[in-house]
Amino acid sequence: MTSQPVNHRDLTNPPLDFNWIDRVIVRTATEEDLPGMEWEGEFTRFRKLYKTAYERSLSGLTVLWVADLPGQGLIGQVFIQLNCDRPELADGRQRAYLYGFRVRSDFRNCGLGTRLMQIVEQDLIQRGFSRLTLNVAKENQAAMRLYNRFGFLIVAFEPGYWSFEDHNGDWQSMHEPAWRMEKSLISK
Repeated sequence: MTSQPVNHRDLTNPPLDFNWIDRVIVRTATEEDLPGMEWEGEFTRFRKLYKTAYERSLSGLTVLWVADLPGQGLIGQVFIQLNCDRPELADGRQRAYLYGFRVRSDFRNCGLGTRLMQIVEQDLIQRGFSRLTLNVAKENQAAMRLYNRFGFLIVAFEPGYWSFEDHNGDWQSMHEPAWRMEKSLISK
């Protein structure tokens, strides 16, 4: 049997190459990654948010991680705020805020999300952070299971009102009721 490379643009048939995950490179994002984070238009509306997040990473306020599968492109992304105007989320010293965690649907349930979370947590521990906070949409049960497995606990309800300027310069208002979850990064 000949192995075929994974093609995220057409995965109507399961890939024959089950070792693709071993080739994934998890690294911090570069400016050249910004177009690839839009995932062929799925997240184009967030273009300005991605650019701002990248600029904040240059000043040490955020860390952007990507999972890059050579020959295929970006198949995962994680955004971490180290400091923000809501210290209950990220305070720049002890508490960091995971505010974006995506794995392309064709690559889920294969261990990539777990690998990304482990890398993020290790990096935060090395930076001296002791707590990681995130918000997860109340209806996103798959993400809740992943976060519970990693030891996150619900600590509050978030009404989930936020807005952003999209790629066309129009302001979009969002309402995504969520649970705020948190975990300690320090082993007991």
